[in-house]
Amino acid sequence: MDEKLYELLKRVDTPTVCNAIEVAEGKRGFSQFTEGTVLCSDPEGGAVVGYAKTAQIAAREPSTKNPDQVRSMRMDYYRYMADGSLPSVVVIEDLDHPHAVGAFWGEINTNVHKGFGMAGVLTNGVMRDLGDLPDNFPVIAGSVGPSHAFVHVESIGQPVSVFGLKVSDGDLIHADRHGAVVIPENIIPKLSEAISQLLRNEQIILKASREEGFDFEKFEQAWAEFERVRT
Repeated sequence: MDEKLYELLKRVDTPTVCNAIEVAEGKRGFSQFTEGTVLCSDPEGGAVVGYAKTAQIAAREPSTKNPDQVRSMRMDYYRYMADGSLPSVVVIEDLDHPHAVGAFWGEINTNVHKGFGMAGVLTNGVMRDLGDLPDNFPVIAGSVGPSHAFVHVESIGQPVSVFGLKVSDGDLIHADRHGAVVIPENIIPKLSEAISQLLRNEQIILKASREEGFDFEKFEQAWAEFERVRT
């Protein structure tokens, strides 16, 4: 992903990226996106864009490992998150979902991961400390709660599933307050032009609808042109 594409992806929302993938593929049916409603710690904070660093956690019950193993696993997790190419996005599957209780994402962990240079978080788990999270590090989560419970790391770098979206280490992620999408690798070279084409096509309807005297007849004319060029 070159710098121009990265900056473009930061400026557009995730629905735009989903639609642009269809434009690039020339068909509908793309399904690598989250399902259901997410919560975002900073709804106005813009998109989270980067390559996935994956892990699994649990918190409802204590780990079955001994304390030394738990600590070692956690340090291995932080080492993994700190290494690798940037931009990167934390993608964590909470194995307790849909009954997640332990907030892995609060003031401490968000600042640590932001300090590693990461762009933000996608998780089906819990976040907290909403008044104390750092700027420019959105957390897109499944719920809000007060406690970390028995939260511990269960796996590092393995494929995960978050809101029905399957994510592997290194997948290119685009996420915001709407949810998240995995951008297929073969689409990346076509994505910039696909976004531009999509935005041009949308203006056919948007421009017409904002003009004085807009009515059904003018809508019908604009829609016919829109249908001709859209995916």
